[in-house]
Amino acid sequence: MSKIEWLEQEIEGLKEAGLYNNIRTLSSPQGAWLVVDGKKVLNFCSNNYLGLANHPKIVDAVQKATEIYGVGPGAVRSIAGTMDIHIELEKRLAAFKGVEAAITFQSGFNANLATIPALVGKEDVIFSDRLNHASIIDGCRLSGAKIIAYEHNSPESLEDAIDENLSQYRRALIVSDGVFSMDGDIAPLPALYEVAKKYDILLMVDDAHGEGVLGKGGRGIVDHFGLHGKVEIEVGTMSKAFGVMGGVVAGDKVIVEWLRQRGRPFLFSSAVTVPDAAACLAAVDLLEESTELVDLLWDNARYFKAEMQKLGFDTGASETPITPVMLGEAPLAQQFSRALYEAGVFAMAIGFPTVPQGKARIRVMISAAHSKDDLDQGLEAFAKVGTNLGVIQ
Repeated sequence: MSKIEWLEQEIEGLKEAGLYNNIRTLSSPQGAWLVVDGKKVLNFCSNNYLGLANHPKIVDAVQKATEIYGVGPGAVRSIAGTMDIHIELEKRLAAFKGVEAAITFQSGFNANLATIPALVGKEDVIFSDRLNHASIIDGCRLSGAKIIAYEHNSPESLEDAIDENLSQYRRALIVSDGVFSMDGDIAPLPALYEVAKKYDILLMVDDAHGEGVLGKGGRGIVDHFGLHGKVEIEVGTMSKAFGVMGGVVAGDKVIVEWLRQRGRPFLFSSAVTVPDAAACLAAVDLLEESTELVDLLWDNARYFKAEMQKLGFDTGASETPITPVMLGEAPLAQQFSRALYEAGVFAMAIGFPTVPQGKARIRVMISAAHSKDDLDQGLEAFAKVGTNLGVIQ
């Protein structure tokens, strides 16, 4: 056997199990409609919640900024790569989130990889929701701390785990997603805060799918629950509702300052580019000016979910615009996705290891960019494919 023959066998195994991810290619801007593999289709895949990825004000801001600054930062931020546009973005994000300070990273994934290992180490313990995102899991592993998973969205399970284990460790961290990206449910943050307060433990929430979605004008899960000043660490991304790229950690100013000194992606990788920073600033402008896009997003989501349920689809436990269409086995989900594509709808199947075995689904991502006619076309396609495949009657 050659050194990589085992990889070929593993890939074949993925294909046979219906778990191989066929990555499609786009040749158009993100929006309600896309050109995918040469075909114009309705877009139900993107995390572009507010339709900002191709917003004219954001495109204009990028063009103007590149004329002033160029494109790349040229170095890591701690040496020679911090520009005043980065500082301005961090101040604006902190003000938008209603926190003391913020620091930006190259992605939301990197923000988690920077934050968790900087706060806890081998003598410490992390209490992590069992369904937390892969970036949280990887950040926890990198820290070397003991990882104790508590049952999903269960403050009772969290408290039991703390009671049983806390005394054995130097420091502790509680970490949870804010909105869980596969199911669309929301963390019980007020109850998690009460547990963190009782035991005097740092509380961290990853608000990747909450920013631009929850709270007043999309200010996120902490604003949604009125917990300002009570959650020490909010991690987020600008690649979803902001329509751009980059990560952010917002919260306590001492923690943010520590990340400037010990956050490894900050210290050892170049900053977000000028176009990214300028685009994010323009996105903040748009969110601060009006709640119109956030309100439209929720109107579209409520309509689509209600109609899908009327058709007989199982949309899980979602409380947000994320709409999982539960199908069970991965081969059926992939077949469903292919049939939707033929019917003019781009909605990808999601299976193991992204979700547990037997929990495969089509995850529909509703956007403020969708018109009611768009949603109705999508519903018609789901009804047709669902009936043909025996998922609904």
